[in-house]
Amino acid sequence: MKFALIDGEKEEAKKGATALCQFCGSELIAKCGEIKIHHWAHKSKRNCDPWWENEGEWHRAWKNEFPTEWQEVIHHDKNGEKHIADIKTGTDWVIEFQHSYLKPEERRSRNAFYNKLIWVVDGIRRKTDKKQFTKILKEESIQIIDNPPTIKVRFPEECRLFNEWCNSNSLVFFDFAGDKENENSLLWLLYPHMQSGNIYLSYISKSSFIELSNDDGFEKLVEEVIAPMHEEILPMYEAKNRL
Repeated sequence: MKFALIDGEKEEAKKGATALCQFCGSELIAKCGEIKIHHWAHKSKRNCDPWWENEGEWHRAWKNEFPTEWQEVIHHDKNGEKHIADIKTGTDWVIEFQHSYLKPEERRSRNAFYNKLIWVVDGIRRKTDKKQFTKILKEESIQIIDNPPTIKVRFPEECRLFNEWCNSNSLVFFDFAGDKENENSLLWLLYPHMQSGNIYLSYISKSSFIELSNDDGFEKLVEEVIAPMHEEILPMYEAKNRL
């Protein structure tokens, strides 16, 4: 975890410090070595939230783009279940940054648990993912709408990244920037509910995504751009599958 409670305040790990877990209240110790990023860990070497995962530099760098009070927020559902959201914005959008492989059943559980969920997926975790994506864009895609730029791709069976995420009912953005990230880096939106046939993609600059999220403008983006585009695309998808 990046944050723990010291005298009731969220604090980052500092060498030699102890704190309390904001999720379960147990004692945490600071892990501040030279290899892994600094973090808090339970003394018992357990994670009190079964959905919690260890973080790397990519994950932590994304978190750092958002206000401290939005990071690692405990989210409750109506049944009392709770989990730690990577980011929870002022308009209750939850952003989860996913680097490691996620089992389908856990992905479905998270989609159901968070009412307004955005996934940002590391597109370079596997060496083949970015290569496959670039090849598909070059050889098997066509731009069908200019504003916002929207691309149709024949469902690529060989692309593991698409196979893993195409049936999500939440918003999924792929981040292929990695260490070569710059102000023009793009996030690729995979439109939801496309389980076979064609898939549809749009893109947004990473800087715009962060700016909109921090200014609570993501709600407007969804309502005025993404949702209408999805409504326009869905009939194409359904017609394709009726043939």
